[in-house]
Amino acid sequence: MSRLEGKVAIVTGAAGGFGKGIAEKFLAEGAKVIIADFVEEAGTKAASELKCEFQKCNVTSREDWEAVVKLADEKFGRLDIVVNNAGTTYRNQPNAETTEQDFDKVFNVNVKSIYLSTAVVAPYMQKKGNGGSFVNIASTAGIRPRPGLIWYNASKAAVINATKALGVEYAKDKIRFNTVCPVVGLGTGLTDLFLGKPENEKVFMATIPLGRGSTPRDVANACCYLASDEADFITGIDVPVDGGRCV
Repeated sequence: MSRLEGKVAIVTGAAGGFGKGIAEKFLAEGAKVIIADFVEEAGTKAASELKCEFQKCNVTSREDWEAVVKLADEKFGRLDIVVNNAGTTYRNQPNAETTEQDFDKVFNVNVKSIYLSTAVVAPYMQKKGNGGSFVNIASTAGIRPRPGLIWYNASKAAVINATKALGVEYAKDKIRFNTVCPVVGLGTGLTDLFLGKPENEKVFMATIPLGRGSTPRDVANACCYLASDEADFITGIDVPVDGGRCV
């Protein structure tokens, strides 16, 4: 279990859910991990449980990104992997009921965070000259959009599109960019918002050929592969982790 041996990773939104599962997998595979999360108490607790580093980070703040990169450099002298997992949504609802605040929230957290992480981390990786890997967590909603979460869908489509372009632009620096696209997760903090109401779960799961939602383990395994040297010739792709939902 050493696919990430010697690598240093930042995982955003890793106080719980997919992010915590990713951090746990990366640690098991030999990486040094910094959990970057806006919720200090939960992030500190997760870092203590997993025996890794924690840095409070609002992913929409350039200064917070600079602080977490500074921690990586001072603590480990390098940074190899960024997993942009932090994301948000609003309640599944008709477009006419979606507020400007809902729109701003999903584009700031889901898209601006990718812009800022690239703006801060990519120059650091270029200077070090060791290459690197960004894994951005999007969603099947960005591939196969449906009514009810229109601007959330659009934000995740933006993540997928930007990741492809970034993968090409930074290829000369051996900095890879890929996207993992989960279907609705099981037991994550946003599940009820995605589904609209709990009774919709059974109906939605029936649309997934493999019969269930994605788990932190499912997402973490995909992220681990894309972040590892096994994927050193892969950039600019989006990987659905969806049990066949997008087929």
